[in-house]
Amino acid sequence: MSPVREEWVRRLVEDAGGVLALEPAWVARSFLPPGRRLGLAEDAYDLGVRGAVCERWLASTTPADNAVPHPDEGLSALRTPDGRHLLLADLVREQPALVLGEEYAATHPAGLGRLAKIFDYAARLPFHVHPAQEYAARVGRHQKDEAYHFLPGADQGAHPETFLGVQPHVARGPREEALLPHLVAWDSDLVLTTSQAYLQVPGEGFMVPSGVLHGPGTALTLELQEDSDVLSMFQALNAGKIIDKDQLLYKDVAPVDREAWAERAPLAFVDWARNGDPDLFARAHLRPLPHPASTPEARRDWVFHGSTRFSGQRLVLAPGAATTVVEPGAYSVFAWTGSATWGGVELAGGRPGEDEALVVHAAATRGTEVRSTGTEPFTAYVFSGPNLHPEAALLAPGWAG
Repeated sequence: MSPVREEWVRRLVEDAGGVLALEPAWVARSFLPPGRRLGLAEDAYDLGVRGAVCERWLASTTPADNAVPHPDEGLSALRTPDGRHLLLADLVREQPALVLGEEYAATHPAGLGRLAKIFDYAARLPFHVHPAQEYAARVGRHQKDEAYHFLPGADQGAHPETFLGVQPHVARGPREEALLPHLVAWDSDLVLTTSQAYLQVPGEGFMVPSGVLHGPGTALTLELQEDSDVLSMFQALNAGKIIDKDQLLYKDVAPVDREAWAERAPLAFVDWARNGDPDLFARAHLRPLPHPASTPEARRDWVFHGSTRFSGQRLVLAPGAATTVVEPGAYSVFAWTGSATWGGVELAGGRPGEDEALVVHAAATRGTEVRSTGTEPFTAYVFSGPNLHPEAALLAPGWAG
């Protein structure tokens, strides 16, 4: 980094009081139709050969991994006063100690280490799995544990239920042999007959570790996950069409494994013990749990808990109320309803480009005042990265790790 750029970046962070407003990062997908609930103009969703805008990534330093690449897709940019372009990924890479704090940056070279997103599909996502680290490393990538929170007050769509795992008898008995015929034929959605579905309840969610098969439904979903975009899709027929087998079943299968094992190769990603757990729902289910800093006017709940790899809170602030948010490290915030000032940044739910910010380590640890400025409650979500909230992991131990 040149001295001039370094000085500009430091002044930018200092002048913002460590609270950096972010532009929205839209991501297209080609395998399903969009739900059109992300706040874009009606004609802005369809992107031709790239598909349609189905996701928004929040405070993202992770590039989207799509068959049709697009420059900087998935990467968040700062909303700078002078209009100069600065990707959050570049800021974290060039100034890790400034963003993350010296100690955390030294022990977490991957940076923020988590990705938050909203996904918005008109049809259920295909039944799929994210490989654990052993297999993700074979293609030079990282595993992807993830968790969902179903946003309240939004249209639930046509299929508000999520398929999770496999039926216990499948895990006890045929295992691969029950799923393999569907992967070989690649002509239907009957692989879902090996699983079971659960309702997507607004305000609740699920924790889905790597290796657990799942097919999320159509509820507008806030997702928090490890910093990765790896997967293998097991369901051929989706929203009335057959998805591309080469691009999606084999997306993150090592070429040598595909050559040796063909359709059996991605079945190695499946954690049969977790998928067939008779208590799968109880282990995966996420319900809001009170945060110790919660007050009647500033209610805080853990909505993403049970993992050391990421955590997330929901803050609901009464009209006119104020609170100070103190965190152990850098975090990002997404406003869902109402309006508030977060430090010196004005946030407004439902207004992309005015609803998202990153709070750097220094501002996070000294505390940032949040003041509700509207006539309705201000609701926001706070996302933290690996190892920042070990106490949240202990709220539901033994499932995600």
